[in-house]
Amino acid sequence: MRIVLFLIVLIGISISVEFVTENIIREVKQKYGIFAENRFKSLQELILELQNKNQMEILEKVNDFFNKVSYTTDKDNYGVTDYWATPFEFLARDEGDCEDYAIAKYFLLKHLGIPSNKMYITYVGVVGYEQAHMILAFFDTPSSEPFILDSFNEDLLLASQRKDLKPIYYFNPDVLIDGNKTNAHRKWDQLIKNIRENKIWHYINK
Repeated sequence: MRIVLFLIVLIGISISVEFVTENIIREVKQKYGIFAENRFKSLQELILELQNKNQMEILEKVNDFFNKVSYTTDKDNYGVTDYWATPFEFLARDEGDCEDYAIAKYFLLKHLGIPSNKMYITYVGVVGYEQAHMILAFFDTPSSEPFILDSFNEDLLLASQRKDLKPIYYFNPDVLIDGNKTNAHRKWDQLIKNIRENKIWHYINK
């Protein structure tokens, strides 16, 4: 019994660290330099720090970590109008636009044990801005008010406290509407493909 429990602990540790492999870190250093390498090492440290922490602390720390990345548009970053970067591309370049923050937070939170059915990628309007914005909404229960993980306002706040946001559309990558995939789901499929390939740069490089 003790051996079984020991193996379970080892597997859990292995899974937690494997979000970022040493191979990925080596590629990042080669492509983007030592500062990018240090960002990935900081991510490894965060993953270990958040083991066995409570849900709210995990949400706050992950939100804070990725909000340190600089904002830029897809056009400036990748040379295209719309591109959903993998968390590795986002962190390696140290810049991205609103969906990149939401996507990176989603995947790390899922890795840390936050159930994916509690998280929704959400398009919102922002008062005073014409362009749509993307955030990650976290629902503790199906009927609870969501917490908003955002890159504009970096505080972790309830939706009712964000008077500047107007919801437009939200989706959960694991839930289909009437059994059909939306355009967002198709973009997500491409994103998953890129993640499985450990993609850290786009075909258009800066």
